[in-house]
Amino acid sequence: MADDLTFERDGEIATLVINRPDKHNPISFQMYQSIPWLITEVAEDRGIKVLVLRGAGEKAFAAGADISEFKTIRADSAGAKIYNEAVQDAELALTSLDKPTIAMVHGFCIGGGCGLALACDFRFTADTGRFGITPAKLGLVYSLESTKRLVDLVGPANAKYILFSGRQVDAERALRIGLVDEVYASADVEQQTREFAELLCTRAQFSVRSTKQIIRRIVGGQTDDDDDTIDLRNGSFDTADYAEGVQAFLEKRDPRFTHA
Repeated sequence: MADDLTFERDGEIATLVINRPDKHNPISFQMYQSIPWLITEVAEDRGIKVLVLRGAGEKAFAAGADISEFKTIRADSAGAKIYNEAVQDAELALTSLDKPTIAMVHGFCIGGGCGLALACDFRFTADTGRFGITPAKLGLVYSLESTKRLVDLVGPANAKYILFSGRQVDAERALRIGLVDEVYASADVEQQTREFAELLCTRAQFSVRSTKQIIRRIVGGQTDDDDDTIDLRNGSFDTADYAEGVQAFLEKRDPRFTHA
């Protein structure tokens, strides 16, 4: 694992920290390479129900890719191809994880940092959050998959505004256009993120993870049930979570789901 990524676990909630606060948490090639391995660890640990992704400190989630690597690893198209594949693999690892993911943002969330945040299920930001995707300022082109995530959230017009101009969007506008889900005072965002993660941990995990799979299929263009989605729906009736949910409802108490 890259030294500048730290992995923390507190009960059923894991936190992956981009840990280069002295430089506003830029993301290196090695860090991108490490993310899929870490996501696999989260996927295989049955005790983890939610993953939070954040930057160290309160000045930045991530200021983007490590610019110092542009003239080495990304000096030409061959190197850029390898680099871009590492970025794509990191983002795909996040989007493919069957457990909920939350990007918690303080300050700058720019370029590759914004790409990682978009790959999460939720984005909670402090009111200091500033978001930007800057290929037009560097002469780059974003991948179709990364661009689609942005378009799916904010629509084509807002995506064009962000990508063509390279301008940063503040937290208020980010909320208004759908780029983030919640905005909190800087002092409150960590606690509010924690409380939401804890709420997700109390829900039926078979329901949460199956629904995430179905939403992923819908975003990918599927419009009709197939055997897999029908099996997910019908199979839920045979789970311990369903039996507990019904029993708790009849007994007028909070359910105690055990699936992990």
